Amino acid sequence: MSRLISAIFGLLVLATLASSMLYVVDQRQYAIVFALGEIKEVVNEPGLHFKLPPPFQNVSYFEKRIMTIDTPDSDRFITSEKKNLVVDSFVKWRISDPKLYYVSVQGRESDAVYRIQQSLKDALNNEIGKRTVNEMVSGVRDKVMQDISSKVNVDAGKIGVEVVDVRLKRVEFSDEIKDSVFKRMESERKRVANELRSTGFADSEKIRADADRQREVILAEAYKDAQRVKGDGDARAAAIYSEAFGRDPEFYGFYRSLEAYRNSFRNKGDVMVMEPNSEFFRYLKAPGGRVAAPAAKSR
Repeated sequence: MSRLISAIFGLLVLATLASSMLYVVDQRQYAIVFALGEIKEVVNEPGLHFKLPPPFQNVSYFEKRIMTIDTPDSDRFITSEKKNLVVDSFVKWRISDPKLYYVSVQGRESDAVYRIQQSLKDALNNEIGKRTVNEMVSGVRDKVMQDISSKVNVDAGKIGVEVVDVRLKRVEFSDEIKDSVFKRMESERKRVANELRSTGFADSEKIRADADRQREVILAEAYKDAQRVKGDGDARAAAIYSEAFGRDPEFYGFYRSLEAYRNSFRNKGDVMVMEPNSEFFRYLKAPGGRVAAPAAKSR
């Protein structure tokens, strides 16, 4: 019985010893093997690995995935125009050299984050200080982010960290200059609107003047055509009358006299004073057209 207990105890000891000599590295992690406090090996490959049992060797694990630094607080920076900007940013980073990372910050993520944030603030201060508000808001924002990412990555490389990306989430004016900026933007928009109105009024006057000119030209052309048509009609009418009355001159004379009588005595108050034997009364006195002997004046 005692032998059985000793065997079981021995097996437990061996199992414990074996488990202390085995460790598993996840694909999302780095593993650093320490031998008596010194770095013995950096393991990048996932899987089952062997080591000496404690206290001869122990293992520490570090994140291999990309991590994010995104603080809720915004920072203020001054542009080349001496205006305050509120900038909110975030950083994507990962451990690139586990050994250097451990030596530099003792493997503490908080220390690495602090170093990266300080480097980011310095880079933002330098880049924003060289540029205007307009450039930061819209003009060269992508270029600024690229330059900042490059500078932060150089500093982060000194602690075994790689900065994958730096992004500016929000860039806006500080509260004390927002009102003045908005008023200036409003006045600028009003100026542009007034210019557009003036241009539109000038264009409308030009269009109206051109329309009036075209109207006068059209009316003149129409009047000219109407007068030509009327003249042609009068000429044709005169020719027709001449041809018709030329066939019987006596009838033409008679017809013209009737027209003269009608026009002369159109109203009851019309009065004419002339000789009784006047040619005007030729057809009135003599249907055949012969003029009678002179008589007393008539009215």
